[in-house]
Amino acid sequence: MSPAKTPPTVLDVDGHEVRVTSPDRVVFPQPGLTKLDLVRYYLAVADGALRGAGGRPMVLKRFTKGLDQEPFFQKRVPENHPDFIHTATLHYASGTSAEETVLRNAAGLAWIVNLGCLDLNPHPVRAEDLDHPDELRIDLDPMPGVDWAQIVDVAFTARDVLADHGLVGWPKTSGSRGLHILVRIRPGWEYPDVRRAAETLAREVENRAPGLATARWWKEERGESVFVDFNQNAKDRTVASAYSVRALPDARVSTPLTWDEVRGRRPEEFTVLTVPERFAAIGDPHEGIDSAAGSLESLLALAEEMGPAEKPPRGSDGSGRRASTMPLIEVARTKTKPEALDALEEWKRRYPEATAALHPADILVDGMRGSSSLWYRVRVNLQHVPDATRPPQEPLIADYDPWAGRA
Repeated sequence: MSPAKTPPTVLDVDGHEVRVTSPDRVVFPQPGLTKLDLVRYYLAVADGALRGAGGRPMVLKRFTKGLDQEPFFQKRVPENHPDFIHTATLHYASGTSAEETVLRNAAGLAWIVNLGCLDLNPHPVRAEDLDHPDELRIDLDPMPGVDWAQIVDVAFTARDVLADHGLVGWPKTSGSRGLHILVRIRPGWEYPDVRRAAETLAREVENRAPGLATARWWKEERGESVFVDFNQNAKDRTVASAYSVRALPDARVSTPLTWDEVRGRRPEEFTVLTVPERFAAIGDPHEGIDSAAGSLESLLALAEEMGPAEKPPRGSDGSGRRASTMPLIEVARTKTKPEALDALEEWKRRYPEATAALHPADILVDGMRGSSSLWYRVRVNLQHVPDATRPPQEPLIADYDPWAGRA
């Protein structure tokens, strides 16, 4: 017989009643954090979290089956949402639309945590103007083998490029291995212009920090560098906002920093257990971000000077698809990351000689967005494997179809 469920905890959050179901359910076993602990965390940092995500439509990333299971992405606001949850209807590039959640207060933070959300994933627009972003997002994504010092060097290069074009960057840890730099902009440009400005910035950072940073879109071409991910500014894309809890065993938090802190601090320092005390002591380092909105005119002028980015070659099979310049093989497609890693280990067992020649950045395990959840693709770049010992492309070790049964 299973034990009785813990009764819900009802919180009064600034005059709004929020019901937290299964409050004692352990979400992060390593630090022993419960669902109610996460609610209290977000209430402790509510001013900062709402500065990053408040007033913006957001995708709900729900971990309803636990930390070790894949989340599902919910664009549409739940039907029976309370009156303190606002909404905005977004129209997507695919032609579909969705009425999405908009948080306005701390009660909204508590409510979405109760749904199973860990991190906050807002769009870069305000609910009052859905066509004109007011935030440009720089995602510094390190390839395997890249250390923190290199990420920091690229971050300061990005800060200098921004300053040269009249913009202010606000750094935060991504909550994983990288850094985000947020840039408030006046909402006068549409998504394609914002993405083009971000790509131009990425190309200029690569020019100023060759070998350290890259704007190359194709992952196998980046080497051991920091990818300045400009595509986070495309329409329909979201990133984890400030003070978001990430799905890592230590309950790491995407934490705003001052530029003086960037070189000396490390992402693993900032967790659900440590950030509330920091917030109480120093407040939010991004407190002034909304008063620092700038113009994209200078970056867009640089885009005109640079011209279009180099296009990848196309295959000769008549499909028009891009042809990689690297000797890539695909190993597996899986539903979950553990399955992907298991398939990779199986491939390594089959080809130990080739495995010994690989560099860290040659192993490509990518989370791919499906219709409502992630799936995983495993590829290997054989550029460092001698021709005579390169394994051939074989049938996939696992071949998951994320679209099976869908129109």
